[in-house]
Amino acid sequence: MASSTMNVRRIKLGSHGLEVSAQGLGCMGMSMAYGPPKPDDEMIELIHFAINSGITLLDTSDIYGPFTNELLIGKALEGEWRKKVEVATKFGFKFVDDGNESYKLEKYGDPAYVRAACEASLKRLGVDCIDLYYQHRVDTSIPIEVTMSELKKLVEEGKIKYIGLSEVSPSTIRRAHAVHPLTAVQLEWSVWCREVEEEIIPTCRELGIGIVAYSPLGRGFLSLGAKVMDNLIDSDFRKTLPRLQPENMEHNKLLFEKMSKIASKKGCTTSQLALAWVHHQGEDVCPIPGTTKIENLKQNMGALAISLTTEEMAELESLADQVKGDRYGPMQSSNTWKNSQTPPLSSWKA
Repeated sequence: MASSTMNVRRIKLGSHGLEVSAQGLGCMGMSMAYGPPKPDDEMIELIHFAINSGITLLDTSDIYGPFTNELLIGKALEGEWRKKVEVATKFGFKFVDDGNESYKLEKYGDPAYVRAACEASLKRLGVDCIDLYYQHRVDTSIPIEVTMSELKKLVEEGKIKYIGLSEVSPSTIRRAHAVHPLTAVQLEWSVWCREVEEEIIPTCRELGIGIVAYSPLGRGFLSLGAKVMDNLIDSDFRKTLPRLQPENMEHNKLLFEKMSKIASKKGCTTSQLALAWVHHQGEDVCPIPGTTKIENLKQNMGALAISLTTEEMAELESLADQVKGDRYGPMQSSNTWKNSQTPPLSSWKA
């Protein structure tokens, strides 16, 4: 297994001054989606370990929990810890009463909501300024220019430093960037999720926008293969993902077996191999694997020391063509970049 005892290199994210560790830490799974929330003290220990190891980009969102993940990050960053990190959080989802004693998620991007969400995140995180503030998903009922104009005001007021978008189409990226420069676009990118390479990645590079790759380990599949589905609780988000369903898993586990053989030859784990592939995409790319275990964090950091040849990269890339199943189910597909177009600005009546 590749060693994790190293200095994590720094990269420039975007072309407007933000520098981050070449690998970040996705914090969502500490509070939701992948099993029950983990104990705060254990997660704070993990976050501090990551920071002391050189991982400084912490990725959260107001919807994680909801709200509890930001509170956790806030606790972890008390005192001198805040000065050592770049905090990225997100807005854009709101729980709305559906009238049946339950709640549904709706997307919001109107100026009043943008401002209120930012103020609430600042308070939960216990910070004066958010380093990187993303629109988590685009509100397709509001021109992107309207949302970006409010974010621009928040930059001017010193409440956020840099602006990002997540799961967003090339045309929406261009329209947003014309209002205020984007620093980062967050998207799903991994060995088995490469659809963003055709248009989104080139658009970001043309405009000097950094790329933050979420789920670089394929929701754990690229770490464990079919075993990732063993013993999951009913509410685990992965139970809704088509690629991880039995009818597709039988096929997809062949991909994992091929990756395992390559990793074995390299003397590394499949997780490290998958992360190394993302790192080899360029110095403008920062993967943010999540974990709740220090041992896994060390292993993930080991990917930074792995060098892949052109032949090994090609061998890994050929596997993506063999993936079976969509990355999201029908309920979530409306929240992907393919459905992120917004109305023209001329249609907006404030």
